[in-house]
Amino acid sequence: MRLDPSPDSEAFALWLLQVGAGSQGPSISLPANMHLQQNSVDGLIDAIYPDIALPHPDQYFLERTLLSSKNDTVDDLNSIILAKFPGEQLTLIGVDKVTHGEQHYPLEYLNSINVSGLPLSHLPVKLGCPLMLLRNMDPSHGLCNGTRLILHEVKSRVLRCSILGGQYHGRVVFIPRMSLEPSEETLSIPLLCHQFPVSLAFSVTINKSQGQSVTHVGLDLCSPVFAHGQLYVALSCCTSGDRIKVLFPEGEQGTSTFNVVNPEVLQNILVSFIPHSLLIVIDLYSQPQ
Repeated sequence: MRLDPSPDSEAFALWLLQVGAGSQGPSISLPANMHLQQNSVDGLIDAIYPDIALPHPDQYFLERTLLSSKNDTVDDLNSIILAKFPGEQLTLIGVDKVTHGEQHYPLEYLNSINVSGLPLSHLPVKLGCPLMLLRNMDPSHGLCNGTRLILHEVKSRVLRCSILGGQYHGRVVFIPRMSLEPSEETLSIPLLCHQFPVSLAFSVTINKSQGQSVTHVGLDLCSPVFAHGQLYVALSCCTSGDRIKVLFPEGEQGTSTFNVVNPEVLQNILVSFIPHSLLIVIDLYSQPQ
């Protein structure tokens, strides 16, 4: 988290620590300025991506992102924004097949499978749109899982892109089609997907946003967070609390939302950083006299 230096940012940082510790309980009220004037998907998109129908430099996408806890919501947001984005829509078509086993699955079913870490079988894109890399290809030169890219050219076997942000910002890279297999824990079907290892990145999941610092952040909380620390991660992506806008469930007038914090996780993290000798002293002093 890299906050803009100001007294307001210091107060926001202290508040974020409370969110991360869950000190306000399972329900938390977000600051009133995070509530959209128009509490709708279009209102959220307009707040974070103003004038999206016009051409913009790469910096425009470097400074903006929409977050959600659910993959399906992220896909829906990306589809809506792509429709507003200028240019001709192209579809990157992958090949899905079962690698072994006697069971036969309809191709339509294989194409419809949507799991974290795998690209869509039919991925719509437009030139100039932001993408996210889904595999570690060349970490020493900036091509890591989670690297954001701008699409410049589509060929049958390769995408020409430039890296968005970081040490290698602006570097031209070529992304080939790859054969990708989900783990057995992710998907029980032995699926092999031959596709470009990218996804649209107008919107990304909260988990994929970890470690990013973005100027404008939109957060879809129509479906509340469901895992430890997700709300903290989402809110801490923005460099200023004044530039976070939140979409609440339809009809919600306030700014209350669910916050998931498991105290045992925080205790385990604390214990892992405290020397064993100090833990013994703490334990002795905690015993009844």
